[in-house]
Amino acid sequence: MILQIIRRTIQPGTIVLEIKGSIHSGPECAKLGQEVDKLIAERQTRVIFDMAGVTHADSAAIGAIVKCFSKLKGVNGALRIASVQPMVDYSLKLTKVDRVIDIFPSVEQAAKGFSVPDASPHPQA
Repeated sequence: MILQIIRRTIQPGTIVLEIKGSIHSGPECAKLGQEVDKLIAERQTRVIFDMAGVTHADSAAIGAIVKCFSKLKGVNGALRIASVQPMVDYSLKLTKVDRVIDIFPSVEQAAKGFSVPDASPHPQA
């Protein structure tokens, strides 16, 4: 499946990127980075990756996600991940990304407190 990224605003200043398909090294990783670059250019720096539709993410994809996190953090923004499929969740935990980027069971839970600076997140265990 070709990677699809659908942008939607769920609350003022919070953007969800609904990602569908498989993220592999190459164009898919670049596409993810380009979407985040566009958001930063628009001063939209609170981002949630809705990964419910992601069927596979290779090591390059994990790296691209971390790079997106770093870009957002560099402009005082934040990235949260929501609705991760079990295989992708396993990869994120194996690479310890879950210790750096907060992962939530749903987009709604990821969005809670996002509009309040320095709100304490409640990531899934």
